[in-house]
Amino acid sequence: MNVPVFLARKVRHAPEGSFSATVTRVGVASIALGLAILIVAFAVLFGYKRTIEQKIFLFGAHLQVSKFTNNASYEETALPLNTSLYRDSTRIPGVRHIQAVALKAGILKTPEELTGVILKGVGRDYDWNLFRGSLVAGEVPTVGADTGSGSTQLLISKLMATQLKVGVGDAIPLYFLGNQPRARKMTVVGIYETGLEEVDKTIALGDIRLVQKLNRWGPDSVGTYEIYVNNFDQLKSAADNVFEAMTPYMRLTRVTDQYRPLFDWMLLLDRNMVILLTLITFVASFNMVSVLLVLMMERTPMIGLLKALGGANSLIRRMFVFVGLNMVGWGLLIGNTVGLGICFVQERYKLIPLDPKNYFISYVPIAWDWQTILALNAATVVMIGLVLWLSTVIINRIQPIKALAFKK
Repeated sequence: MNVPVFLARKVRHAPEGSFSATVTRVGVASIALGLAILIVAFAVLFGYKRTIEQKIFLFGAHLQVSKFTNNASYEETALPLNTSLYRDSTRIPGVRHIQAVALKAGILKTPEELTGVILKGVGRDYDWNLFRGSLVAGEVPTVGADTGSGSTQLLISKLMATQLKVGVGDAIPLYFLGNQPRARKMTVVGIYETGLEEVDKTIALGDIRLVQKLNRWGPDSVGTYEIYVNNFDQLKSAADNVFEAMTPYMRLTRVTDQYRPLFDWMLLLDRNMVILLTLITFVASFNMVSVLLVLMMERTPMIGLLKALGGANSLIRRMFVFVGLNMVGWGLLIGNTVGLGICFVQERYKLIPLDPKNYFISYVPIAWDWQTILALNAATVVMIGLVLWLSTVIINRIQPIKALAFKK
């Protein structure tokens, strides 16, 4: 028989309505509440960060390679496609996908309204998968078709569509300024929304062939290579590998530099989460110490009797540690059930809304990171177990004769 476990069961299963039972429930509830809050907090944090990152990556690839120039405008300098970087990109460690794009500034105009836009020309190599979650109407434009002058299909933001009072299927002129202003009649085939105002109010997508013709480029000239890496957490090493494959006339830009304010803001969220984690862990540990001390005080005569019968301090300490770990086990079960349940309901039904003007998204997002959830459970057990073991040191100071005479 495992004596500490046997005695712990006797202590743990106190009569209903007793003070010990009430204190035990408080301990279990504090652990469950703390763990549930941590699970929901991390799920929301990771979900929010990933959602914002995906929105940024729609128009800001992980890495961007352009022609090295002192030009600070949206008028790009031609970059040839016939380069080893573009041809052999899949051989570069860490690189998942490369696509060629070109930018051209213009003005969308209706009889009542007008707005300045940056036409982002894309080709057949463009990865539209990221757009599936941001497309709110219509479809993505058909690009790369052999139409000679390039497709006139256009994808605009919901902000532009509202301002210009146009919808899917409407035709709208797009003016390009220069020494000889030119206009193209474009057809709106889709509407997207990212919630990032600086993107939604400026970027429209169309066929790269149109930009090439307007710039008098050949089909093998583009403005920028957009590169996506396999693991964003290893962006620096992938950027170093890409830099080694570049020629001297190329310039490399990371998305973390291009959108530095947003990434600095998300870094601040991480720091706030560390503070929250520390506070919740401290409160849960303090509650467990309080609960265990109350239980030991109530069981002081029992401790004295066990010592009088020859029970070692280590045996009695293990008994109370097992009592605490039993409460931790129930707290983990309830906390995981509540925390994961809240996350599931929010992900499924999106009950908690957000103001997209301030948070760039209309609802609280959820991300399932099972490694983090397991780590939270393990950390809860280790931290509280350590605190429980240290708090039982008081047992060593209890004298049997005084404990047997202890009055509750």
